[in-house]
Amino acid sequence: MQINRCYNALYGIFYPIKWLLLDLKEQQHYLSELGRRLKARRLARNDTMAVFAQRLGVSTGTLRAMEQGAGTVQIGAWVKALWVLDHLDDLNAVLAHQDSLLERARAPRISARQRASRRAG
Repeated sequence: MQINRCYNALYGIFYPIKWLLLDLKEQQHYLSELGRRLKARRLARNDTMAVFAQRLGVSTGTLRAMEQGAGTVQIGAWVKALWVLDHLDDLNAVLAHQDSLLERARAPRISARQRASRRAG
C-alpha cells in the first residue's frame, strides 16, 4: 500500500498543475488571436512596424511581441494600441460592473402590467 499512498500524494500535486497548464494554453490561444488581429489592423492601415510602434510609444520588439501574442507585454501597451486604432471604448466591456444576485433582489420591482387610467364621466 506504500505505492498507492505515494501515487495519491503525487496525484494531488500534479492534478492542479494539469489544469494550470490547460489554462496557460487557453490564455496563449487568446493572446495569439489578439496579436493576429492587431497585426491585421496595422497592415490594413498600411503602417510599417516601425511607424506603428512609434505611434504606440513602444519599441518594434515590443510590437513584435504583441503581434506574436507574448504574455509579457504590459497592459499599457495594449491600451495605447486600442487608442491608436480607435477601439479604446471596447475596453469598457472588460470586467464591466454586473449586479450581484443580492443587488438584483434589493432593486425595486417595476410591475410589468399597467392599466389604463379610468375615464372621467
